[in-house]
Amino acid sequence: MGFKVLILDCDGVMFDSKEANKAFYETILSKLGLPPLRDEELEYAHASTALQALTFLLERRGVHLDEERIRKMLPSLSISYDPFMEYMKPMPHLKELLQGLPSGIKRAICTNRTTTIHPLLERFNLRHYFDLVVSASDVKRPKPFPDALLKITEAFSVTPKECLYVGDTDHDEKAACAISMPFVAYRNPRLRADYHIEDLLELLEIIRSKTP
Repeated sequence: MGFKVLILDCDGVMFDSKEANKAFYETILSKLGLPPLRDEELEYAHASTALQALTFLLERRGVHLDEERIRKMLPSLSISYDPFMEYMKPMPHLKELLQGLPSGIKRAICTNRTTTIHPLLERFNLRHYFDLVVSASDVKRPKPFPDALLKITEAFSVTPKECLYVGDTDHDEKAACAISMPFVAYRNPRLRADYHIEDLLELLEIIRSKTP
């Protein structure tokens, strides 16, 4: 049985976004008069939704607010993510991968981003490559729960086994494992995965090897 759907995570798979995310969260912390981001905190923020990341970062600094209170607070800070998109770097061979996929393969994005994912895709002229984008805003529970992946399988009327999910964090691994979806770990050898790759173009060979 071949793969019918290729699902990509955004941060760390489609884009090197750590510089952008670091600048974004440090700007928020600075406006609140709090200490800057530490490297180990950036790893957590990289895999999480913005609200999860901010809840975590504030708690580490002795500020205890739930996600709803943080959601209400953010507009008062007047910080848009748009200026930080210039720090986003598409991963090598991303467009070559998308252009080289077999015509019968559906393409989807599964991301813990919320309102920033669609402007990001438009900015880099990538939206037309994808049949479906599922963000943390579209499901009740973001990754590491598998809700977004299940939403994709339902949209295409396929089983998890007919999908190939590419991620780079523990959240991605756990989401795929929860529903036994074949998982590709990108540039992260410590993850448990069906495949490990260092270059996105390796996905073409994986998909072709499973094509009847």
